[in-house]
Amino acid sequence: MARQKGIIKLKGTIGDISFYKTTDGHLAREKGGVEKDRIMNDPAFQRTRENGSEFGRAGKGGKLIRNAIRLLLQNAKDKRVTSRLTKDLVAVVKSDLVHDRGERTIQDGDLALIKGFDFNIRGKLGTTLFAPFAVAFDRITGNVTADLAAFSPIVRIAAPGGTTHFKVVMGAAELDFVNESFVFEMDDSGILPFTAPDTAPLNLAGVLTPNSTLPVLEVLGVEFYQEVNGEMYPLKNGAFNSLAVVLTDTP
Repeated sequence: MARQKGIIKLKGTIGDISFYKTTDGHLAREKGGVEKDRIMNDPAFQRTRENGSEFGRAGKGGKLIRNAIRLLLQNAKDKRVTSRLTKDLVAVVKSDLVHDRGERTIQDGDLALIKGFDFNIRGKLGTTLFAPFAVAFDRITGNVTADLAAFSPIVRIAAPGGTTHFKVVMGAAELDFVNESFVFEMDDSGILPFTAPDTAPLNLAGVLTPNSTLPVLEVLGVEFYQEVNGEMYPLKNGAFNSLAVVLTDTP
């Protein structure tokens, strides 16, 4: 793989060289590798097909999660969140002890492996929010909660420069990886002043399907704002907002 330089950037194929654009810039690489038909049918590539099948399953699962929490994710993500999440979900797939290799699924894997996953690497929850919090999910009632005792924002939140206000957000998703569907609920603290005295206790809550038999994931995050002439603007377009998986629950 080579990086394109110069004023004119190419896209497409010239001879055996493919030119393309990625988040890392304009690149070029030589065509090659094994033909697709051989990979799909040759017994020698059985392991390759199995790995590809499970990787694809992880990719679809990541897309389902991102779609489920999109309302929060659009305010707190980095450019590599898709690939990072897929990598962690491959580990979830491989933890499935029910199915044979190549047939393993997220649904039967250990979803707890993605607990702590940060959707924005530039704003990790663990280095942003230092106020203790408690999260819970009641599978019988479907109630999902995130509770924070009163805290001093300026002491308990590591905010980027220019912050005048902040908001704590919570989201919960009931995930059907087989049918690629979800149920999502969210709540937030409302926009609060960053330099004010202690907040009131924050009790965020939502209700998912009672007695659900599907995996559930809960995320918690902090969004930053700057007040200008009485209007609230996302600070630096949300570049340092945090959002992380704080709870997973499987039947």
